[in-house]
Amino acid sequence: MSLALLNDASRDEALHWLHGLYEHSPWVADAVVDRRPFASAAQLKHLMAQAVREAPRDLQLALLRAHPELAGRLAERGELTAESTSEQLRAGLKACSPEELARLRELNAAYLARFGWPFIVAVRGPRGTGLTRAEIIATFERRLDAHPDTEFGECLRQVHRIAELRLNDKLGVEPVLGHQVWDCAELLALHTDPGFDALGQLTVTYLTPAHQACQVQLVRWMNDCGFDEVSVDAVGNVVGVYHGSTLDAPRLLTGSHYDTVRNGGKYDGRLGIFVPMVAVRELHQQGRRLPFAIEVVGFAEEEGQRYKATFLGSGALIGQFDRRWLGQRDAGGISMAEAMAAAGLDPAGIPALRRDPARYLGFVEVHIEQGPVLTELDLPLGVVTSINGSVRFVGEVIGQASHAGTTPMDRRRDAATAVAELALYVELRAAAQPGVVGTVGMLNVPEGSINVVPARCQFSLDLRAGTDDSRDALVADVVAALERIVARRGLHHTLEETMRASAAPSSTAWQLRWESAVVATGATVFRLPSGAGHDAMKLHEVMPQAMLFVRGGNGGISHNPLEVITSDDAQLGVEAFQHLVDQLAQAIPTP
Repeated sequence: MSLALLNDASRDEALHWLHGLYEHSPWVADAVVDRRPFASAAQLKHLMAQAVREAPRDLQLALLRAHPELAGRLAERGELTAESTSEQLRAGLKACSPEELARLRELNAAYLARFGWPFIVAVRGPRGTGLTRAEIIATFERRLDAHPDTEFGECLRQVHRIAELRLNDKLGVEPVLGHQVWDCAELLALHTDPGFDALGQLTVTYLTPAHQACQVQLVRWMNDCGFDEVSVDAVGNVVGVYHGSTLDAPRLLTGSHYDTVRNGGKYDGRLGIFVPMVAVRELHQQGRRLPFAIEVVGFAEEEGQRYKATFLGSGALIGQFDRRWLGQRDAGGISMAEAMAAAGLDPAGIPALRRDPARYLGFVEVHIEQGPVLTELDLPLGVVTSINGSVRFVGEVIGQASHAGTTPMDRRRDAATAVAELALYVELRAAAQPGVVGTVGMLNVPEGSINVVPARCQFSLDLRAGTDDSRDALVADVVAALERIVARRGLHHTLEETMRASAAPSSTAWQLRWESAVVATGATVFRLPSGAGHDAMKLHEVMPQAMLFVRGGNGGISHNPLEVITSDDAQLGVEAFQHLVDQLAQAIPTP
């Protein structure tokens, strides 16, 4: 059945057709059937997820308990629903070895005893083609240690993913473009730095052999997608240009970074390269030219993992490459200049990479959210309102070491408790204002001993907000609190500012384009700030910019091997980019 037929069906026919999407829970379909007509599958999926989220806890719990155990007794007796039978068969759970079956039974029992409902995972996985039994068991083992509230939410999200895949089957929907994005992420993740490959960890830092292998792969893919110009520039960016209807047409700039943090995820940054690549491939296959060119840049460096400098790739495009960085050395003693020479790059060519903003319409970036907001709201896409400004400090509080047993509590000059008090202040101050966050991420007591009052405590501060004014007010309050704390305790301190980045509010016009694009996909528009920094921050300094977030799975975790997206969400990301491009094409007269 198609969505159009579902919309036109009688209420009873529609309920019958929707039956089975949510295991033994017809109330979900009953809650949404009168919301017809459904504009898209994405809208129907969200309405069902919303109905579950708004349901009372006992009804949600009944929904979870309606799901069968993996390879459990119902499966053995052949009493699963047709949908669950198919899913467990496709996951190979009928072919478990005796050892795997014993382990699953052990995990089922432990999970049920801990949480009170069966373990739920979409065994068809993020691509829809199935998790392996080893992956299922590893996921089971990991989630068994979760907090009950966290696991309750994750199980509901897994139920929604199961329903999404079942709905796709009923509608005959296949996220082909999303599969292409997902497959690119898997293939590019095969390249990782020496030492990390043996550990099965993804790490790609600036100009390592793995980094250069990524360049080669991206160049090959861009050529295959039909870009007219593909090159690796003097800083290591991979640049693809798909010409407009004329060679002198203005350009839309897009892209993101392909380097990673150590033991990172497959989608951070890279998603923003793959999405426009796939969109350009579709344009090329259609033989379609736009009244503007699309320039996709795979930025060579954003994370600052190998050298202290960050945003080398996007910074070079706005003329912010400091030649003093060339003398920085990595942990192995290799200077940046030496690394560039070994990679065949000539730093003398970097100044020429500076783009003329007059040639560009703006910069857009698609990025995995790297947070829990979208996934907790069951939303696949989010429109970024601003990239938070931030200030970072490293500091130290200095007191007096003394005997832990003989020094009375009112005589101590304890540096560690002063920093602990500061950390609590940062938490309370940041929590008191929406859109503001503060973190004391590093704490260190040099030469600390179990029976000595700490004389010194080193710490870091990371303070962020959606506007520079809010950020600066937070900084002023935290610094003032530090001064009050050390004065009251008879201590002294040092504090060094190590980084300051201005907030990057999205261009109103470009944010509205993203919002219209999200509406066109059938998804719900949701606006949120970005707490993390992005290449868009650098381009913001010279041209209008706006970002689109794609939901991440596993609670939205990022900078972590558990970072994941689904093909369905990637599909919506591509479709949103295509709609944005179409809007822009209609707004610009063809020469």
